[in-house]
Amino acid sequence: MKLSYSVIATALLSTFSISAFASDVNIYGKANLTVQSSDDGEGSYTEVKSNASRIGFKGGHDLGNDLEVIFKAEFQVDLDGDSEKGKSITDRNQYIGLKGNFGEVLLGINDTVLKQSQGKVDLFSDLNGDIKTLWKGENRMSDTITYKSPKVNGLQLGVTYIAEDAIDTEDGTSIALFYGDSGLKKSTFYAAIAIDSEVKGYDTKRFTVQGKLAGFTLGAIAHTQEKVSNGNEVDGFLFSAKYGFDKITIKAQLQTAEYDGDDRSGMTLGADYALAKSTKLFAYYTTFDMDSEADQDYLAAGIEYKF
Repeated sequence: MKLSYSVIATALLSTFSISAFASDVNIYGKANLTVQSSDDGEGSYTEVKSNASRIGFKGGHDLGNDLEVIFKAEFQVDLDGDSEKGKSITDRNQYIGLKGNFGEVLLGINDTVLKQSQGKVDLFSDLNGDIKTLWKGENRMSDTITYKSPKVNGLQLGVTYIAEDAIDTEDGTSIALFYGDSGLKKSTFYAAIAIDSEVKGYDTKRFTVQGKLAGFTLGAIAHTQEKVSNGNEVDGFLFSAKYGFDKITIKAQLQTAEYDGDDRSGMTLGADYALAKSTKLFAYYTTFDMDSEADQDYLAAGIEYKF
């Protein structure tokens, strides 16, 4: 007798739910693929690229007395087939922790609070225009303990401690103070200030703001990084803006990085077209002026589906 895929999936999910002792488990993910002309500085070529596509499991269980155990297990999935053999699935944020009136404490692999502090200001995150191209600080670290306080008048403190086992040097610390809602769904203004100390060999400072004005969403980041081993310092700024009408969102972003005698910049222009709440078509053009290094250019069109 043949069983439909839906029956099999229902049985598997039911089994998983029972084994999790009726905990709240959600399966989620994102598929993002682009067809693009890429020039990394050695001539252009055409490729199909998977942009941080992922699948994950997250949830929690009420322990009583205003205490909850929470977890996440997220994996990046290579949908274009270009990864090395055995590396088509890689780790993203994966942790377990406790949440209560005291805030939350998480243990495992996680983005540092400095990385989290950018909120949604980087409009081209996970694409070629991602701010990590010019700046350090976009760190997802293993062996971390992260604490976030409860929100008080819109303010929240976050601290990430990275054990030296993850960096083979000194212990690292990331500290951030957040204000408002980074998704701008509960407020029209968001701000954060964050500092990394000895994280992946860099001391980093960031100040981030984003808000809504006359239909526009405007954001800015001021960034400073210093390499611990030699004291080399880089300063930079990022400005982003987007405007939506009907099903279309127009986006623009400018980023700078001032090295010693080597100024670099990146600019990205793009547009999204919403097919549904879960699905969009998009296109963008990114160009990097790398001064002493080869310039980079990317022209892409793609589709994204979230579930």
